[in-house]
Amino acid sequence: MAIKFESSVIFVKDIDVSRRFYEDLLEQKVAMDFGPNVGFESGFALWQVDHAYEMIFSAPANDPTPLGRKNVELYFETDALDDVFARITQAQVPLVHPPYEQPWGQRAFRVYDPDGHIVELGEPMPVVVIRLLASGLSMEEAAQRTGMPLEMVREMARN
Repeated sequence: MAIKFESSVIFVKDIDVSRRFYEDLLEQKVAMDFGPNVGFESGFALWQVDHAYEMIFSAPANDPTPLGRKNVELYFETDALDDVFARITQAQVPLVHPPYEQPWGQRAFRVYDPDGHIVELGEPMPVVVIRLLASGLSMEEAAQRTGMPLEMVREMARN
């Protein structure tokens, strides 16, 4: 018997507010909706914290610990990073940091979701490779910059 990873779940104070954040701003599509538990096609889920505590611990959620504690990050990718950042900024979502280029060449930014969970949005690596090659880097230089094998860079450049 093999063990297969299926989903990550984050607890949220208000399922409706969090659902709107992930559906409207991050374009996530709902796969399952059980009211206080919503699963997205991308493989993660939201669970209303009071319902989760009742189901898991058979007790009310009276833990005063904040939900988002800067110790977990949800990672999303988009090839329209600047457009998504503009939408996030317009919605006045609290930023961890604006877009910047990371040492391996990928551009990304981070925000806090309604419960304070860290959400990163970054470019897919094929977009990074194409951008680096378009800036004049050779395949070898792009491989070195990204830390990716040269053959992987070549494959991304072909597609």
